[in-house]
Amino acid sequence: MSSEPASTTTDFAHSGDLRTEEMLLNMGPQHPATHGVLRVMVRTDGEMVIDCEPHVGYLHRCFEKHCESVSWLQSVLYTDRLDYLTAMGNNWGYCMAVERLFGGEIEVPERAEYLRVICQELNRVASHLLAIGTYGMDIGAITPFLYCFREREKILYIFETISGQRLNYNYIRPGGVAYDFTDDMVTMIGEFCEYFRPKMAEYNDLLSSNQIFKGRTANVGVLPIETAISYGCTGPVIRGSGVPRDLRKDQPYGVYDRFDFDVVVGSGEAGTLGDCFDRYICRVREMEQSIGIVEQALADLPGGEFRSPKIKQKIRPPKGEAYTRIENSRGEVGFYLVSDGKDVAYRNKCRSPSFHNIHVLPEISRGHMVADLIAIIGSMDIVLGEVDR
Repeated sequence: MSSEPASTTTDFAHSGDLRTEEMLLNMGPQHPATHGVLRVMVRTDGEMVIDCEPHVGYLHRCFEKHCESVSWLQSVLYTDRLDYLTAMGNNWGYCMAVERLFGGEIEVPERAEYLRVICQELNRVASHLLAIGTYGMDIGAITPFLYCFREREKILYIFETISGQRLNYNYIRPGGVAYDFTDDMVTMIGEFCEYFRPKMAEYNDLLSSNQIFKGRTANVGVLPIETAISYGCTGPVIRGSGVPRDLRKDQPYGVYDRFDFDVVVGSGEAGTLGDCFDRYICRVREMEQSIGIVEQALADLPGGEFRSPKIKQKIRPPKGEAYTRIENSRGEVGFYLVSDGKDVAYRNKCRSPSFHNIHVLPEISRGHMVADLIAIIGSMDIVLGEVDR
């Protein structure tokens, strides 16, 4: 083999006239770091990300059209499959919209409101545990993933006991909930809260205080407040940028105004305000606030009915329209419903937080390395089931 090419390469490397060439790189839709069937078209210059474009639609299931073809009650099943990691919140947001269509005719019993809060906050903890565990694994830490799933399994067992399902619960229904809590269930939830509180220190030891983890997430993927607002970002994504936006405080629904809890926001403690670490640490600290809400709800849990007697198997809201939104694990989930007086919806439109959050990806990825892009996507904590709908 001739040695001329090697000699030419050596001379070129020492000439100081290095030339680079851009390359289009497809990340996904079957890449484990994209957290689902997300395809990101990345334009790179070597290892540097010049630009990227998220492509969605690989998990589209016609959610909205399905809900316009089945009864109001059957649609609850389809809301489970949006953000399947926080299905309780989807159930709740949709049911609130159905209840609003009745114009105050349906009053949710007080006990049912407390049961909804307990289930939603436990589901928020389960969702954040998966987000934190998989995020650590994206960056190379395996142990946090195992620890987080250990606790998440306990929550899923509680949900299985309550509703019969581990993931898609169909539990929160128009007018209340499907089943009441027994004394054993209340005890089980209380014991979990007592067990879980000291476990949060383990996650901080494994990830939050880990210098390697901080080095991979601090000053990476910085999301300015103005950009977050212009893209409609919500949840931990915008709170990580220092905006104390939380519907549970700003526009309380259910009985959230009865509980004492803090809205966790990023502070730039490890790097720059709005970086990947801030979005991560918001989820860690939100778990502690959720456990506090659950403990307060258990302590004040009233008696009475768990479902409004006015809700029958077949419900027909009067003609009209309603929009409701709740604070789910990934941000604000909204449901716009239109009724023409029939037993199926004329229009069902869902506002998905992950859809807005993922589209800010190009703005916060330019100038970073390809490896940093993995950390940025993980910090957004998207679920493609609600992105595609």
